[in-house]
Amino acid sequence: MLDASEGYTTEDGRKIGGVVMEMKNITLRFGGVVAIKDISFDIRQGEIRAIIGPNGAGKSSMLNVISGFYHPQEGEVWYQGARRPPMKPYQVAQQGIARTFQNIALFEGMTVLDNVMTGRIREMKAGLFAQAIWKGRAEREEVANREVVEKVIDFLEIQHIRKTPVGRLPYGLKKRVELARALAAEPSILLLDEPMAGMNVEEKEDMSRFILDVNDEFGTTIALIEHDMGVVMDLSDRVVVMDYGKKIGDGTPDEVRSNQDVIGAYLGVAHD
Repeated sequence: MLDASEGYTTEDGRKIGGVVMEMKNITLRFGGVVAIKDISFDIRQGEIRAIIGPNGAGKSSMLNVISGFYHPQEGEVWYQGARRPPMKPYQVAQQGIARTFQNIALFEGMTVLDNVMTGRIREMKAGLFAQAIWKGRAEREEVANREVVEKVIDFLEIQHIRKTPVGRLPYGLKKRVELARALAAEPSILLLDEPMAGMNVEEKEDMSRFILDVNDEFGTTIALIEHDMGVVMDLSDRVVVMDYGKKIGDGTPDEVRSNQDVIGAYLGVAHD
């Protein structure tokens, strides 16, 4: 059993801290449909935590609970050692939790730079009048936020498209821009909903590299949903597996890979 306060050390020698977020007995219903049934797991400081399962397992619903979009009927979300009351998504973002979406949610008519700048919106405190005259506080905010954004753009190697409208970009680059917007918020926890869906092999390799770099260089804790099992097993420190709204596995990639319930769920093998 892992100690919540001490964390653990990965096989490659990385130090993972204690629990920063804990889902306790989460149950989520939509009318008579149970999307999540009594699931508990934790996310630890500095780790890459994967949530996997077949289609319809409840993975995206769980990510929506973490991000505050859904509020479970039963159970509790604990963050940084305290029970989190029901919150709106913007309040969760203010706590340092950012996310990307399964379906790309960018402003197609705006440039890459402007899209990434929207990730800094919670840092923009100047009022409308100050922004209109663009002096004093408004100017200082703009310069400081632009500096953060430019660093993210350089980090993700999208300098060459920074002035290009997002609507003109291929799918793989749009995914990278969405990641850039989330990183611009400088999150302590980054939620990625199928970051590699629809990508070719080369695009997946690039995105995998960037996810590892974000975790390594920024120390960002990452929770992700992904269907590509090769990617999940290569990237993740720990994996929680869902099937029909229930948790059927939780552990290291090797432990999950050898779990018979997990094997049955993915292969369609009946199990008790």
